[in-house]
Amino acid sequence: MSMSEGALAKISAEEQRPALPRRSSAGVLAGGGSAGGGRPLARRLIKALLLLAGLVIVSGLAGFLAFTTQIAAREPSSLKTADAIVVLTGGASRISDAVGLLSEGRGRRLLITGVNPQTTPAELRRTLPDGDRLIACCVDLGHRALNTRGNALEAAEWTRSQRFRSLVVVTSAWHMPRAILELGRALPDVELVSYPVVTTRMQAEQWWRDPSTLKLLFKEYLKYVMAKVKIRPAQAVIAPEHEAATAAAPASGAEQAAP
Repeated sequence: MSMSEGALAKISAEEQRPALPRRSSAGVLAGGGSAGGGRPLARRLIKALLLLAGLVIVSGLAGFLAFTTQIAAREPSSLKTADAIVVLTGGASRISDAVGLLSEGRGRRLLITGVNPQTTPAELRRTLPDGDRLIACCVDLGHRALNTRGNALEAAEWTRSQRFRSLVVVTSAWHMPRAILELGRALPDVELVSYPVVTTRMQAEQWWRDPSTLKLLFKEYLKYVMAKVKIRPAQAVIAPEHEAATAAAPASGAEQAAP
């Protein structure tokens, strides 16, 4: 076979061979991206979620620390006199301190809000110093409030009915920020004077080392945040028809559930 005939046979064989698919450089890049492109995206998403979670945690801790700065470590040595006094039930020494302020003339009248509907003035009279005289002349009992917002609504109704323009607010030190927040919304035109009742657990210089105190304050902080943004899942006051029914039941305590 001559050289020309061999060349022609080679060309003929190549024409009969099936052509291989051609891949451009762009196709190679696209193919590589489809195989591993999901992994960088997933990593970026995880990093973004971790960053967001970190920001939420840092913001929450910062807010909690700011909240604790609002809690008084000592009861006030001097107090401005107001038209009346409101005490929110649910903590030790609140009522006795409020009655003491009434006896000192820090207000003309006292509302105890959040009293158990089954508690009568006669029962409360036995628990208060000089209770007979004070209950008869100057103390009103509020039975409808179920929580702090209910306390504020009940106090607002009582304040407007008595036409008071200023109130001394008595509650536990850790509860005072939320109480003032709710009362301020319910009574925007009334001056509020805080009298925080400070217990021994809040007087400790290193209270954050006590797990029970830390838990109490963190729960209260969460409730404060919910009140701040107006998240109110619980009923605030007892309905009138339910109040009439519970008033006829046997007495079981002087206070409602703690706010």
